[in-house]
Amino acid sequence: MNFKKALITAFAFTLVGSLIGCGNDDDKNTEASAAPTAAASTAASPSAAPAKPQEIRINFTADPPALDVSKATANASFTILSHVHEGLYRLDKDLKATPGLAKDKPVISADGLTYTITLKDNVTWADGTPVKAQDFVYSYLRTLNPETKAQYSFFLEYIKGGKELHSAADPAAFEAAKANFGAVAKDDKTLEITLVQPKGFFTELLAFATFFPQNETFVKAQGEKNGADAANVLGAGPFKLQSWDHEQKLVMVKNDKYWDAANVKLEKVTLNIVKDAQTGVNLFESNEADLTDLTGDTVALYTGKPEYTIKKELTNAYIQFQTKKFPAFANTKIRQALGMAVDRKPLVETILKNGSFPSTGFVPGGTLDGNGGEFRKTAGDTQPAFDVAKAKTLLAEGLKELGLDKLPKFSLMADDTANGKKTIEYVLAQWKQNLGIEVESQPVPHELRVDNQHKKNFDALLALWGADYNDPMTFLDMWITDGEFNDASWSNADYDKLINEANLETDRAKRAQKLVEAEKILMNEYPVSTLYFRNKIFAKRANVDGLLLPPYGQEWELKWASIK
Repeated sequence: MNFKKALITAFAFTLVGSLIGCGNDDDKNTEASAAPTAAASTAASPSAAPAKPQEIRINFTADPPALDVSKATANASFTILSHVHEGLYRLDKDLKATPGLAKDKPVISADGLTYTITLKDNVTWADGTPVKAQDFVYSYLRTLNPETKAQYSFFLEYIKGGKELHSAADPAAFEAAKANFGAVAKDDKTLEITLVQPKGFFTELLAFATFFPQNETFVKAQGEKNGADAANVLGAGPFKLQSWDHEQKLVMVKNDKYWDAANVKLEKVTLNIVKDAQTGVNLFESNEADLTDLTGDTVALYTGKPEYTIKKELTNAYIQFQTKKFPAFANTKIRQALGMAVDRKPLVETILKNGSFPSTGFVPGGTLDGNGGEFRKTAGDTQPAFDVAKAKTLLAEGLKELGLDKLPKFSLMADDTANGKKTIEYVLAQWKQNLGIEVESQPVPHELRVDNQHKKNFDALLALWGADYNDPMTFLDMWITDGEFNDASWSNADYDKLINEANLETDRAKRAQKLVEAEKILMNEYPVSTLYFRNKIFAKRANVDGLLLPPYGQEWELKWASIK
């Protein structure tokens, strides 16, 4: 049964029966990829031929907006990039950096600023050409180039001279600034990176997609189409992108040029773009998928069964209010009222039912505080509680300050996935019931939502943010004035000061406290109203072994997966 036929069959099954309910310390010094195989220890050894066809089918909720290392911003893109590309390091099951294209762990200078990294001798691109240290420098420079308009360029500003490159006024200034850049290829195999200040998580960060190398010759040949289709993607990872039928399916196949190909069991990975959880379950039940996410009533189908698999995440879901496009949202009391009028508990327990839990701040539970503790325990509850009476009072006061009798009409935008639509419906119902406000529902495809969000083309928007590394800064530095991801266009000088001071603070306890104080400002000013901290529940076929579900960075990790 092909995928499109499976979708038709699944849809018919849903209409006819509705029988199953109605309906997102540092490095390990190890060279071999076998190091992370505690989660994949039952897989066949590289020398033993697997008895089962090594193919996996996964339901994926969003078509990747772009597979360009410099331009990617969405989890869907990072997930695919982490399989067709690879960085100097790859995170194992314990989220420790194990050597990827690097030969060993980095040699770090006594002051914590300079990282010297040697590449393996046998690393090549999927087309067989060697990966060189220069490929990393080119990648970093391309991302920092203002003309690229890379939103994740701020990560490269951790490197000496990166900020000056990113803020270059014109191409001539950019070329001049290259002389002081802290990423240098000492030779084909040796990369030296000098930071502006020590970053205790930097080695792990080198496993993130923004730090992947790029093949200059290939990228320049693709031009604006780089990463747009399967033929426009070239990586050095365990898999190659064979085909990409947008909004329908992606197919990855094993990369026989990969340095560790002997330890990659899977020969083929098929990703079905399925936005509806019920359709995903039907595909799983009809043996057209081996992994699918569960939400709402579909969760109960697998509770207590071997297929039930939970993924604990460092991800939040929140509404952000565009304070310039919709002027009323420049008023703090209006934003507070809208946030406090939504009861978050029923949303996660009755509507989503996907293992998530109500938010108590912006930084999700489970995130470390950078000082040996957990941020939520250090900060406590900083988010205003659900309070209809207070929300009504704040709304009235805010309208009076604005000289308005009622709020102008506005819309709430979100992904057109099942969860996105359900969340919009719930929030709009809460605003109508508790504040008497009628708001337009605006579900759109994921790629369009991301595009509108980055262009600040929305009134209010439902978004999710997953950690890029385990530290509260990955959530809090988003909201500095004119930050790359400050899509609410909010600005607070005290907030900026705390974030900047935390970036420079070397005393871990003081740094953690500055971040706590910053979150308190964010939750008081409320340019964003957090709804829940997300976990995800999957149905995973029992014969799928060694598949990892990282809490951040990407949806899943398949390098060590196999079919038993």
